[in-house]
Amino acid sequence: MRSTWDAVTVRLYHLDHEIGGSGATTLFYGPLDEALALAAQQEEAVQAGLFIATDNDVVAYLDMIDE
Repeated sequence: MRSTWDAVTVRLYHLDHEIGGSGATTLFYGPLDEALALAAQQEEAVQAGLFIATDNDVVAYLDMIDE
């Protein structure tokens, strides 16, 4: 992600691949550090479908934490 400081505003969302790939649910909108903390609390199955979006980039949560 190009914008990676802790206070950057991000959208944390879950993309449900079970619903034909079109079921995106926003879980949080706010600072990156809070989004990462919330994502870390989710079950592994949910984490696999988490994405973090800034105004200029989108990255899968597991890619961001290098898992």
